[in-house]
Amino acid sequence: MGQHLILGAGGIGIETAIALSRRGEQVTIGSRSGTDPGLPGVRAIAVDATDADAITAASKGADSIINAMNPKSYVHWDRDWPPVAAAVLAAAQRSGAGLVTVSNLYGHGRVDAPMTEETPMRPNGSKGAVRARMWADALAAHQAGRIRATEVRASDYLGERASKQMSFLTEFVLSPAFRGRTSRIPMGRPDVPHSWTYLADIGELAATVATDGRSWGKSWLVPNDAPRTMSEAAADAAALGGHSRSRVAPWPGWLQRAARVSALIRSLDETRHQFERPFVVDSRHTEQTFGLAPTPWATALERTLRGRGARS
Repeated sequence: MGQHLILGAGGIGIETAIALSRRGEQVTIGSRSGTDPGLPGVRAIAVDATDADAITAASKGADSIINAMNPKSYVHWDRDWPPVAAAVLAAAQRSGAGLVTVSNLYGHGRVDAPMTEETPMRPNGSKGAVRARMWADALAAHQAGRIRATEVRASDYLGERASKQMSFLTEFVLSPAFRGRTSRIPMGRPDVPHSWTYLADIGELAATVATDGRSWGKSWLVPNDAPRTMSEAAADAAALGGHSRSRVAPWPGWLQRAARVSALIRSLDETRHQFERPFVVDSRHTEQTFGLAPTPWATALERTLRGRGARS
């Protein structure tokens, strides 16, 4: 039985804890507040993710530290992520625990083909640059023999534990369509294929790489079912809600212009390409290596909408 420290008690941290517990592993979840997520056999502690000493103490005897957190502010990643990344990396080196980082696809920037583990890091903005640097630093430490490191990368989320802030798809597309309303999106084209990642599949892969020695020194793509356009996703959600029609439309021009006063809306510019052109993941290498499969789209959709997403 292994021991694992998960940093972050949000949806990804909880799904990872569930997947590890299912394997019989001992799990501690560390968060700012130390709030107990109420999972059987999972211990909760308060820990400052910028404090290397605190993380080192919390990870004593652990086989892995799983960084499943995100800074509170989406706008200030370039300010908030580096001290966290540095502290977690230092704690992994001091404690001897392997470092598992749950990341995303921002570091790849604009792509012209389905993404694989071999797709180069070419970030086109500050958020992608931060994520690319985190992996470069962890990989360099791994290659130097100071730590064991791996990274799992997910596309845009859906899932019953994905908050409104986490899921563009649920907030702007699925929930309105499920209720029979027009899905109005702040950016993007409704007709381009997009890979959507189910939150529980992120947790499953994070738990897998934390307990499988083949993972170290590499990055892995979370298994994704076949891509869906936003129009297709809205139609599926509408049908699940008992509606025969769905519609996806952009925000009116005046609203798009007015929304530019928001730093959060402006910060979305970096990822606009993900919703304006095909953004597809080829996760076959991960699936074949570890014997994993994505949750079928229909199952993920129903669980999302019957859970938290439908009430957002």
